[in-house]
Amino acid sequence: MTILVTGASGHLGANLVRRLLDEGEAVRVLLREGSNNAAVEGLAVEKVYGDLREWSSVLAAVKGCDRIYHAAAKISTLYGNARFQQELYDCNVLGTRHLLRAALKVGVSKVVVTGSSAALGYKPGEPSNESTPFYPFTKTLPYELTKVFVEQECLKAFADGLDVVIVQSWAIVGPNDFKPSRLGQTLIDFANGKLPAYTTGGRDWVATRDIVAAHLLAMEKGRSGQTYTISSEFLTLPQMMELFEKVTGKHRPMLCLPISMMAGVATVADIIMPRLFPHTQRYLTAGAIKLVRTNQRADCTKAKKELGYQPTSIEQAVVEAYTDFVQRGLIARPKQILVSQGTPSQPTATKIGIK
Repeated sequence: MTILVTGASGHLGANLVRRLLDEGEAVRVLLREGSNNAAVEGLAVEKVYGDLREWSSVLAAVKGCDRIYHAAAKISTLYGNARFQQELYDCNVLGTRHLLRAALKVGVSKVVVTGSSAALGYKPGEPSNESTPFYPFTKTLPYELTKVFVEQECLKAFADGLDVVIVQSWAIVGPNDFKPSRLGQTLIDFANGKLPAYTTGGRDWVATRDIVAAHLLAMEKGRSGQTYTISSEFLTLPQMMELFEKVTGKHRPMLCLPISMMAGVATVADIIMPRLFPHTQRYLTAGAIKLVRTNQRADCTKAKKELGYQPTSIEQAVVEAYTDFVQRGLIARPKQILVSQGTPSQPTATKIGIK
């Protein structure tokens, strides 16, 4: 039976689709006209075009599908204005509502929805798990709120009889990062000598191979109406820089700014950049600093016990990401030439030469 994947052009979706194809599944992807859909070019998938905000196109995409992986989301660490916040809500919350209602209407057997660690609560000094309550009465990113509401939509659909499971993803690291992600662009800039500075703080990260594996496990074993948080390991940003040095052979920036200072810089940039450079994609924002400043850790005990989830290493994920960027020509004069082996969704990297 056909499997529908939303968000196939994103980092997670691109890896998920490749893994499903490796498994011999028939895959349909829902894409938006005019978006960057390079992630699925050349893949043996059925492409349908529509918008999650439009009920008719969602219903058409769902018809004829037995299972759904809903990985689509608008991700942002900006606070934004009212118009921006409305767009986030419509894409993430209303889009999820439409998809789940369509799944109920046509009788889809199971849906796995990609959630986010942004919907988890945080208690200083304690790892966050599925039971940690989210506290909304602090300065909260609009994106964080939308991911909380996404989980509420899933529970509503579950109450109406849909077999739906939520897989909460932490920050993703790995190959097939076509847009690219914030961390992916940081790795590219690092390897090209264009990263001016870095900061302290840290968080849990998840390898693409791990978050993809968790989605498949959730489809197979996940209990309906349940949430599973998925990470690989905790790393501080200085530790990530150390990994980047090891993989790329380049030195980290000499300037390491305290995170309190970086937060101030990012806050000013949030005010100035939209006015002077409104169309420039930004990787340093006050919201991004907020996420790493807490040093939030993950507790994946539930996923390990119920799904059989076993995390791999972030170092391997960085190697795979770097390999992919080199092969796509995004790294100028790479010191290490890496070649991927294995399947597209489960590559291994081998150093074969040095320039």
